[in-house]
Amino acid sequence: MRTAFLVAAATIALALPAAAQEEPKGAPAPSEIVAAAPKADWVAIPAEDLLVMTLAPDAEGNPRTVVIQLMPAPFSQGWVHNIRLFARAKWYDGISVNRVQDNYATQWGDPNYDNPEATGQVKPLPEGLRVMTEAEYVAPAKCTYVSPVGENNFQRYCDVGFGSPLRILDPYVTKGEGGFSDGWQMAGKIDGERGEVWPVHCYGMVGVGRNYSPDTGSGAELYTVIGHAPRHLDRNIALVGRVIEGMEHLSSLPRGKGALGFYTAEEAAKRTPILSVRVASDLAPAEQPAFEYLSTESATFATYAEAIANRRDPFFIVPAGGADVCNIKVPVRRVSP
Repeated sequence: MRTAFLVAAATIALALPAAAQEEPKGAPAPSEIVAAAPKADWVAIPAEDLLVMTLAPDAEGNPRTVVIQLMPAPFSQGWVHNIRLFARAKWYDGISVNRVQDNYATQWGDPNYDNPEATGQVKPLPEGLRVMTEAEYVAPAKCTYVSPVGENNFQRYCDVGFGSPLRILDPYVTKGEGGFSDGWQMAGKIDGERGEVWPVHCYGMVGVGRNYSPDTGSGAELYTVIGHAPRHLDRNIALVGRVIEGMEHLSSLPRGKGALGFYTAEEAAKRTPILSVRVASDLAPAEQPAFEYLSTESATFATYAEAIANRRDPFFIVPAGGADVCNIKVPVRRVSP
């Protein structure tokens, strides 16, 4: 991207004449492809699918707000039901960030639950929570046809669960059957026309903390990925959403020195309080954030994904020929309500 190029070239600029720093013309960068996407290629995210999490202000008094998009059907709907229930019962209000493990995860929940340093009483859970099984970590898929997308490249479309589309871009996406469903990064095992599909642990994804199997977690303990994608967790933990705004507030928190990054008793002051978590549709209209994602069924997205897999914009020398599905981030933008 142009900004990344300018930052990367900052030290070189000190040694080269100004004229040499003019960016040469070339193929558009992925960011430029997204910026040129027509309005019709963007899909509105329902307010019912957004969580607004307000953290305590930082040390300088600056407000910290995190917006999470919840996973759409058919994935993780039992956990998503519970999370909305927790939010509407105001159960999350007053909990805290209890664990920050470098290059791994930031986790929040009741500081007296599943915390090696806990000394108080566990917060009672609200009524009406659903209990899920491990089978719900995946969704069935049926692939229907193959469609050409360009010379020596092809794509497949599959139906996932209740008819949600899965778009598999081969050979752009490497490391197995990576694809995209309703604006989300996915992985799967497809044998001919049938298989299974599941969400993947990319940066910023939100998952459900759990105990040993067969426990699958309720949604009382949540975490987000703050480092290299821990794909070994796929199909082992429920993924329920992704952070679409304010990720910097969760990724930059002080690391815990206890096991797995939990804050020790001596580090209690490092726990970041969570003031409130609300479903966006429950807020006053003027307070509801509005977001759109780039349709993963659009021609623009296919062009964007190919451009990431084979960078040809001026900074790059050799096209890579493919990209991990986590590196093909689905663009999301804030819009005016």
